[in-house]
Amino acid sequence: MDYFLAAVWSLAPTVLLGLLFWFIMRKVVRADRDERRAYKRIEAEERARLGLPPKPAGE
Repeated sequence: MDYFLAAVWSLAPTVLLGLLFWFIMRKVVRADRDERRAYKRIEAEERARLGLPPKPAGE
């Protein structure tokens, strides 16, 4: 039983840091995605306000 407990305690910091890294990266990627979506929406509104054609989908 001591061997199993020692194995768990030795792996715990690595697993916890991995989960923390995953959580932070997930937040960063989602924030970037949301920011790009908001920027595209604002740009489309400004182009419509100025009477410009919509931006092509590939750009």
